[in-house]
Amino acid sequence: MRPAFAPATVDDRPWELLPAREQPDWRGHPDRPRYVAALRASPPLVTERDIVTAHRAIAAVAAGDARLLQAGDCAESFAESDPASTAAKVAVLADLGDLVARRTGDEVVLFGRLAGQYAKPRSHPTEVVDGVELPVFRGHLVNAPEADPQARVADPRRLIEAYRASARVMAGLGVHRGDGGPWASHEALVLDYESPQVRRGEWSGDRYLSSTHLPWIGERTRQLDHAHVRLLATVANPVACKVGPGATPDEVVALCAALDPGRTPGRLTLIARMGAERIDALAPIARAVHRAGHPVVWLSDPMHGNTVRTESGEKTRHLATMIREASRFRTTLEALGLHPGGLHLEVATTGVTECVGGPVPDEGSVGERYESLCDPRLNPAQAHELIRSVF
Repeated sequence: MRPAFAPATVDDRPWELLPAREQPDWRGHPDRPRYVAALRASPPLVTERDIVTAHRAIAAVAAGDARLLQAGDCAESFAESDPASTAAKVAVLADLGDLVARRTGDEVVLFGRLAGQYAKPRSHPTEVVDGVELPVFRGHLVNAPEADPQARVADPRRLIEAYRASARVMAGLGVHRGDGGPWASHEALVLDYESPQVRRGEWSGDRYLSSTHLPWIGERTRQLDHAHVRLLATVANPVACKVGPGATPDEVVALCAALDPGRTPGRLTLIARMGAERIDALAPIARAVHRAGHPVVWLSDPMHGNTVRTESGEKTRHLATMIREASRFRTTLEALGLHPGGLHLEVATTGVTECVGGPVPDEGSVGERYESLCDPRLNPAQAHELIRSVF
């Protein structure tokens, strides 16, 4: 049996010549080239056939015939790449997907923030912990969360650890695929991890990003003349891009032209993360994209634009605010005659108390079970309430 992908050549990686934001400072680690080469020689984590099938599933959402739910951890942990942890995450996602299906009457396509969500963009390069300034935690792919100077040093050996953890989670997802289990998605952030995993499909000859089914670009890395947009413009996967309230309609149309030049249903998903107070920015953007003829899938991320800090300094998000944004997202698109494709959520598998609302009565309760490696997640009960309030 032939492999699903062939290795890409240097000429297949034009994005490597462009600037890129939010990249680790490996500090000239002498072994970095060896780890990148090892990734380039590693088997693909996803198959060409599955990528094509996932693309078709998203196309049904673009046509208005289905919904898409993308959910999971803010930042995955290497320690939770075992089969039991993966099964728990799949179970929560499937339960939430069933709720969306019951509320909307539509089929629901599931994508987990799974099998690669090990890197995070950050607002500041450092943070102060107990009076000591440290490099900020950027996800297990880059450094460790412990408040220790050595733990926070960017270590390229983690590129291989992330690949191995992703492979374990992918194997767990494969167990559930026949049951309509989720496809994998993550932010394609660290180019030393993503670029070596671009391959040529054996059957199509197209470039594919073999690290995940659905890669996305974040709000901080969507510059048209930078590497992240070029990378995802070059591969045949379905792709996504987050769009915040500072984006202009012209900028987003230009992004669509770069990422979806063929105006192909299912190719491009736009994830609106405006914030409840700035959701009015969505309508002119959505109108412009529609007029330009791009059949994008629209998702609401009602979390990332609504982060606040408690009096004790912990990050949190208020469920009522998230519901307000997601509800306005839906009514705005419906008023334009467009299909509100679904939701992009950060959700834990357990009853964490990271967000306020539902079983977490106030900000004073936030610290009781704050287990996220990065940003605050909904617990399953809160995610249920959000879905019931929006659909």
